[in-house]
Amino acid sequence: MTHVWVRAEQRDNETRVGVTPEGVAKLVAAGITVTVEDSPTRCITTDKYAAAGAAIAPTHSWPEAPEDSIIFGLKELPEDGSALPHRHIMFGHAFKGQPAGQRLLRRFGAGSGTLFDLEYLVDADNRRVAAFGYWAGYAGAAVTLKCWIAQQKGHIANPVAPYPSSNHLLADLQSDLVDTGTHRPTALIIGALGRVGTGAADLCTAMGVPTTRWDMAETAHGGPFPEILAHDLFFNCILARPGTPVFVPASALHESRRLSVIGDIACDPDSDFSPIKVYDRTTTWDAPALRVHDSPVLDVTAIDNLPSMLPVESSEDFADQLLPSLLAIDDLGSGVWGRAKATFDQAMAQT
Repeated sequence: MTHVWVRAEQRDNETRVGVTPEGVAKLVAAGITVTVEDSPTRCITTDKYAAAGAAIAPTHSWPEAPEDSIIFGLKELPEDGSALPHRHIMFGHAFKGQPAGQRLLRRFGAGSGTLFDLEYLVDADNRRVAAFGYWAGYAGAAVTLKCWIAQQKGHIANPVAPYPSSNHLLADLQSDLVDTGTHRPTALIIGALGRVGTGAADLCTAMGVPTTRWDMAETAHGGPFPEILAHDLFFNCILARPGTPVFVPASALHESRRLSVIGDIACDPDSDFSPIKVYDRTTTWDAPALRVHDSPVLDVTAIDNLPSMLPVESSEDFADQLLPSLLAIDDLGSGVWGRAKATFDQAMAQT
């Protein structure tokens, strides 16, 4: 019998989960055994999973799970170098040459385990079956606005924290924008037709931020893109791939520009293909803005678990998208699971 083990997240400020109690009930009804680790921080409480039919295990006990279990989490594992013998479902960030990703793949090699990367669960048309992208865009735009608001007050952005709902976030932002006593900033979004860009655009619309929306057609010429520098805010909402043009070169720091905040919502500064060349590391909940130039000021925000700002809404949305694939988890050799395994095998062959 297939056994899915839902681990408690081990990263700070990560309270999301990839399956809801309602989803667990459907998995159990389909004959799939589900174990859920207890978690004091998960946005959905453990007792709801127990009521749905899941067995409850101690927090972070997944390394001792039966070896035939499929360990399901969202964000990265602790970097302790241990071999990984299980099959894991998570966002591994391991297939684009990232240093941490290469270390993760070596751990799978040492333990003969397998990574089914959530980013690479795709249908027959190569479209992702589940993504947090909309909420990454929505929250990323909010944090970018917070960085701009802080600049208007003469300082750098304060720490950010989760909100109970998007309505609470909007009310907070609206109040802060009014307090600046100035105009709304202008924004340019690249990737505006995708999930991430749609989320960023919706947040901007709700806040009355005038927005220029670009997608592939507007960037096909390969640059340069002086229009980016002519806006107050720039949102990068596309995943970096070979051939992605550079949107903000290092020279932009010293050019005449209106641009004062970059929200790199795609958040992949370690990639060789990153289109943002003015920074080299992600930012954090405690320090959401990285100041890369003082005069004129330019901040970059690039938090890689943005949907956790709205953990309940983003978890419920993602879980609904993923559940049909989880219900097919008995057959890991075909469909979305088979394609994800092929991607992993290809990466391992190059490690």
